[in-house]
Amino acid sequence: MSDHASDFVLQAISFDRLKGWEDDDPSSLFEGMRSCHRQITDVKPYRTGSLGLSSEDLLPLLAAAEDFKPSSPASARGFFERHCRPFLIRRKDGNPGFVTAFYEPEIEVSEKPDGLFRFPFYRRPDNLIDLDDGNRPDELDGSYVFGRLRDDGRISAYPDRREIDQGFLEGRGLEIAWAKSKIDVFFVHVQGAARLRYNDGRIGRITYAAKAGHPFSAIGKLLIDRGQIDRDEISMQSIRAWLGRNPERVDEVLWHNRSYIFFREAPVVDPQAGPIAAAKVPLIAGRSLAVDRMIHTFGFPFFIRADSLTHLDHGGPFRRLMLALDTGSAIVGPARGDIFTGSGDLAGERAGTVRNDADFVILIPKAAAGRFD
Repeated sequence: MSDHASDFVLQAISFDRLKGWEDDDPSSLFEGMRSCHRQITDVKPYRTGSLGLSSEDLLPLLAAAEDFKPSSPASARGFFERHCRPFLIRRKDGNPGFVTAFYEPEIEVSEKPDGLFRFPFYRRPDNLIDLDDGNRPDELDGSYVFGRLRDDGRISAYPDRREIDQGFLEGRGLEIAWAKSKIDVFFVHVQGAARLRYNDGRIGRITYAAKAGHPFSAIGKLLIDRGQIDRDEISMQSIRAWLGRNPERVDEVLWHNRSYIFFREAPVVDPQAGPIAAAKVPLIAGRSLAVDRMIHTFGFPFFIRADSLTHLDHGGPFRRLMLALDTGSAIVGPARGDIFTGSGDLAGERAGTVRNDADFVILIPKAAAGRFD
C-alpha cells in the first residue's frame, strides 16, 4: 500500500460477518466481470490505484467468472466465497464511508440550435491536453489532469464553466447537440452521461470524454452554506426546484462549479444496457459503483452496506455486492462511492436523494489477499 492510501486500513473479516451478505443475489455481476475481462486482456489493463491492487490481481477472479453461470443466489455468493476474501475499509479518522448515487438522464435535444434549443453539449477540444508531472505547469496543482495548449506552445489552465458558457468554444464545430435547459446540461455534466432523444425520434448517447480540469465544487453545499436549502433537505430535486424558483441566480450558482465536462458520442447497441463509463464496459443498474480511481482499481467487487438507505430496496436496507466501474470528480476517499441507479426519470428520482453513511468491504482475490493480512 502506498503513502497515498495511508489514511485507512484494510481489516480482514469473514463472509459470515458481512451483515446482509446471506440475502444478496450478485448473479447480475457476472456479465460485467466478463466485460472487464475482455477489456483487460484485449484492450489494456486498468490503471492501478494507490491501494496497490492491479488488473493482474483481478484476472484469476475474472477468468473463473468466464464460464460460471450461477444457478441460484446462493451459488452466486458461493463463487465469491471460493475466490475472494473480504476486507473492511476502515478510515483512520473513525468516520464511516459515504454513498451518493448517479443515473443516466434522458434529455430532449436538437441537432441544430434554434430559439428553443440553445445550450450545447461539447466534444473534447483539440487544444485540451492530458497533464502529468512531466508537463504540468508549476502554477497548477496536482489535481489538474487536463490543461490548455496555447498557440505559442505554453500550457495553462483551460477556461472554466463561466468562460465556456460565455462563448469560449463557439464557432469551432464541437457541438454534439443542443438542449433546451442550461440546468439540464449542468446535471448531465454532474452525471457524466446521458441518453439524447432527438426531435425526429432517434435515441443517441453521450458519455464522458474529458473535463476542463478545474476541481468539482458542489452547488448543493453552496446553497446550504448560504442558508438557501436546509442540509437535511438537500437533494438533486431540491436543488433543481431552487434553481427553478430563482432563474436570475442560475448562472451565479452554476458557475460556482468551475468544472466542465466534455463528451463523446457512444453507440446505442442495446437500449437496455447502461452507458459505457470509465471502465469502458456497460454499467449495471443497481450494481455499478463509482470509486476514487486514485485509490481503487476498476473491476474489483465491493460489498456496500448502507442501512439508512432504504428507498432503493423496497424499504429494506441497501446491502449489495457491486463492481467498481466508474469514477467522478466528487468521489474522493477510500470509502466513498456513487451508486448507478439506471437510466431515465425514475432512476433520477431514486438517485437524487441518496446521501447515506455506508460500510465498504472490498473483495480481493485470494492470491492477492495475503499482501493485506
